[in-house]
Amino acid sequence: MQTAPKSLRLHIALFGRTNVGKSSFLNLVAGQEVSIVSEQAGTTTDVVEKPMELLPIGPVVFLDTAGIDDTTALGEKRIGKTEKVFDRADVILLLHEGDHVGEYERRVETKAEEKRIPVVKVANKADLAPPSNPSFLRCNATDVTSRDQVLAALKSELLRVCPDEFIMPPPLVGDLVRPGGLAVLVVPIDLQAPKGRLILPQVSTIRDALDNDAATLVCKEREYAHMLSLLNQPPDVVICDSQMVLKMVADTPAGIPCTTFSILFARVRGDLRKFAMGAAAIERLEPGDKILVAESCSHHALEDDIGRVKIPRWLRQYVGIDLRIDTVAGRDFPENLSEYKLVVQCGGCMQNRREVLSRIGKCEAVGVPITNYGLCIAHTQGVLKRVLSPFPAALDAYAKELK
Repeated sequence: MQTAPKSLRLHIALFGRTNVGKSSFLNLVAGQEVSIVSEQAGTTTDVVEKPMELLPIGPVVFLDTAGIDDTTALGEKRIGKTEKVFDRADVILLLHEGDHVGEYERRVETKAEEKRIPVVKVANKADLAPPSNPSFLRCNATDVTSRDQVLAALKSELLRVCPDEFIMPPPLVGDLVRPGGLAVLVVPIDLQAPKGRLILPQVSTIRDALDNDAATLVCKEREYAHMLSLLNQPPDVVICDSQMVLKMVADTPAGIPCTTFSILFARVRGDLRKFAMGAAAIERLEPGDKILVAESCSHHALEDDIGRVKIPRWLRQYVGIDLRIDTVAGRDFPENLSEYKLVVQCGGCMQNRREVLSRIGKCEAVGVPITNYGLCIAHTQGVLKRVLSPFPAALDAYAKELK
């Protein structure tokens, strides 16, 4: 659990006024000094992330933010980073001094309500200002002897408000392969493949198949057709890396369902139907249109990088016109989305679902179509209908947008 990727953890954000005790609360819950505690205002600068396990909830990550009323020299930048946490928080812990509610607390509650994020109110320093409201979780973050009591109350509240998709996450591949069945995974081993290991989408798919009492056959693209010929019955599904989707489809008999890892993650991390509709918008691009390619993980771009080189090349080749393409990485996501005619989001394997859905919502708000790497590539290769066939609702939405 301690090594579970952050994208698979429940994201719990700590909000509150400067020096209300957010860092002390995090240190108490973690049972160790995670954040620096000081009487001086503005001690917390960047968002502090602390992954841990909270049974029976499972893996979580706490996000300790700067005070929302930070008036120090760097306060505006700190508050800017704090505001971005709303895009990925599954649950908000709003710390109060006692049960005092003022302008800043109301601002957080309003923002959380807009984004439909559940809020757990914590009355810190309850020994000095006991809360009169019974809905507040009582805490004295400097009293280490109260840790067990605070943890028990916190877990109870988190279970009460925890989003359904975290307690019962949507399936990755479990509904595509029967118990005792077989999924064939076609995995490239190239310059971008990490030495000695597989990337998260591949590992997650293998684990999900095992959790659903199915088996996996993993092979490289050159061996795929041969491996398929050795099977005495067809596999339940074939899944490949998006960059080899054209070859995989060509080598897969028509009766065998097939898709890509990126499309699987479009469903689990975001909204596959809306991503499919966004892919159809490629047909409406015109010369000079601006496209945004959003890569969620920061990495050193290698030669022929998928987001910076391959997708722009495939898009230009497919539409046959000049396009202006911008690329952002990490958690950067521009405010000027209305300038773009299409946003191409990566698979989102390193993001939690709320952050990807937040990006979809921001695009919808300004009427900009959004798709993801896998759907974009499959569309430009002319095989998107085939690899969407295991998902009828998304396929139907895509076909309607093409008309």
